Amino acid sequence: MPDSDVPAPIAGWPSNGKAKGRHHGGMQISARADYAVRALLALAADESESATAQVLADRQSLPRKFLEAILSDLRRGGLVRSQRGAEGGYRLARPATEISVGDVLRAVDGPLAGVRGERPETASYDGAAEHLQTVWVALRAAVRSVLDEVSLADVLAAKFPAHVQELVDSPGAWSRR
Repeated sequence: MPDSDVPAPIAGWPSNGKAKGRHHGGMQISARADYAVRALLALAADESESATAQVLADRQSLPRKFLEAILSDLRRGGLVRSQRGAEGGYRLARPATEISVGDVLRAVDGPLAGVRGERPETASYDGAAEHLQTVWVALRAAVRSVLDEVSLADVLAAKFPAHVQELVDSPGAWSRR
């Protein structure tokens, strides 16, 4: 198999395919995405004030250098504004009610769901797997129905859309599988 056809390793799995320690497969939220959401929640908690990267890092116990790179992505993504000087720092570019968790994840990690690095609608399968693309598109739609419907303000208030709260309250939602 040529190098270009070798599948990328699964996050958390060594190249030999055997899990080291505990299983890390399945859906993963990157540290970059987690830190980005946490930093924006810290900004959203007091939208009237700007905050430096150091202040945000301290409030959420995040590594400052890594957070600075994330804030740069968020600025390019139109989610934060930065200002230099004595009154400088970061603030949300839009109200917290208008920024979804999905917006944040896309700004730092790109599309919400992909298949081998491609968008699900471009996947193509033959034979027994010919309808698998439908599952991947449905997965993306399900992820969007949560992440695009929950705003930073919703998270701060712990007031989630009814369909999201139903998922959280469903049997087994908090159980490992």
